Formats: sequence, structure tokens, C-alpha cells
Amino acid sequence: MEGFDIDHIDDVIHGRVRLGVMAYLSGAGSADFNTLKTRLQATDGNLSAHLRKLEDAGFVRVEKAFVNRKPLTTLTLTDTGRTAFAAYLDAIGKLVEGR
Repeated sequence: MEGFDIDHIDDVIHGRVRLGVMAYLSGAGSADFNTLKTRLQATDGNLSAHLRKLEDAGFVRVEKAFVNRKPLTTLTLTDTGRTAFAAYLDAIGKLVEGR
């Protein structure tokens, strides 16, 4: 099948939780930690580990602040992340083309 190349799948994005973060943020632009945790049905520790991978790759920006003395972590998809997600979707599309 033309265009089939499994090596074009970005391993950083491909995990279920990381894919969910990227998909959610691509539509929402940004979200707070608790919203993502609820939407993705993840634990604090699990989501934190996945967010660190995405942050290390430059795909998301993590901003920490305090609002009414409570911590607030906001995640935003970076331009690099948006480009990587579009490339990921394109690669997945080529894998399933012709099915």
C-alpha cells in the first residue's frame, strides 16, 4: 500500500493519554489540569507523567499559578505541538487509507 510507513507515527503522541491531551487541546487551545484529568479519566500521577513527556517534546506549555490560594495548572498546545499533531493525523490517515 502506497504511503504506508509505520515509522511516521510519532511515539510521543501515540500513547492513549497523550493522544487524548493533544486531541483535546487542539480543539480547546488550552485547559486546566483538572479538566484534562476528568475528560481523559486519568489519575493525577498518570496525567502528570504524560504531560511531562509532551512538555519535554515542546508540544505543550505548562503554566502554574495560584488562584484564590489554590494551585492552577494550565496546559496550552504550542505551535510545534499543533504541527506535530497534524503530521500525526496525516500519518495515521495514510496507514488506514484504502481500507
